[in-house]
Amino acid sequence: MDFIGTILWPLRWVVEAILVGFHNVLTAFGMDTAAGSTWVLSIVGLVLVVRACLIPIFVRQIKSQRRMMEIAPRLKKIQDKYKGKRDQFSREAMSRETMALYKDTGTNPLSSCLPLLIQMPIFFSLYTVLHNAQQEKVGIGLLNSALSNSFGESALFGAPLKETFLGATTWEVRLMAGAMVVIMTASQFITQLQIVSKNMSPETKASPMFKQQRMLLYFLPLVFVFSGLSFPLGVMFYWLTSNVWTMAQQFLVIRNMPTPGSEAALAREERLARKQQRKGLPSITVTEIESAPALPKTTQRTQPVGKNRSKKQNGPKK
Repeated sequence: MDFIGTILWPLRWVVEAILVGFHNVLTAFGMDTAAGSTWVLSIVGLVLVVRACLIPIFVRQIKSQRRMMEIAPRLKKIQDKYKGKRDQFSREAMSRETMALYKDTGTNPLSSCLPLLIQMPIFFSLYTVLHNAQQEKVGIGLLNSALSNSFGESALFGAPLKETFLGATTWEVRLMAGAMVVIMTASQFITQLQIVSKNMSPETKASPMFKQQRMLLYFLPLVFVFSGLSFPLGVMFYWLTSNVWTMAQQFLVIRNMPTPGSEAALAREERLARKQQRKGLPSITVTEIESAPALPKTTQRTQPVGKNRSKKQNGPKK
């Protein structure tokens, strides 16, 4: 076993255990062991469990990206200040100011990439397990020879799960693969569109980072167009479920944790104001709460409440 295989071995074992576990549960409820629908639902259950475990990492990534977007205008000012200056003193001064900005705002440019690096081995293990199962290769854990053969020979609506769009032998495979490519591309486009159109402040939209996000809006969906044509149907079900999860998760995060000053933040303030009005309370926006001055700290000790206070006020008991 190579070095990468040794690292991924525990993850692949866990992935196989979850996949086989869902398959056993579904067959216990009366579904056919070798049916394609049983294996597809097992893949869906596998993705849901893995993505649910990755929610804390996803939230951390969103917060890191949001902080980087918030400081993008200030970072651009520093870069413009030293634009065209290539002497060592200017480079060191720009580096010091940039690091001071990161320190003051609690931002780390690498922190937004770290969650993605953590997810990559997990997703690669998922792909490896599903791809090997469709090739009828025995797994390293609970995915034994019988289950691997069952997975490799299964079909959904006449379309074998191990076939690809490019190597399809039936029109059912091309129809199903084409439909999934369209849905995968649309879900990825909507996910990026939510970020670009609703979750960016006006300052960020005026920065170079916004141009990069706009490029990703059209570039990332094309990745699924070309890769989806060569992926087996079983792996495509994994990607489709993961994309739909990401789209819904992104929607909830933007709705409840929007970037300050963005369109989503203004919409959230309006929802909170309407909610306060329905309750008969004065409407206070989130911006007003955040901009309110802090209460002064009092150094005077509070008077104790209880019997001692009563005795002090009423005098000593005769």
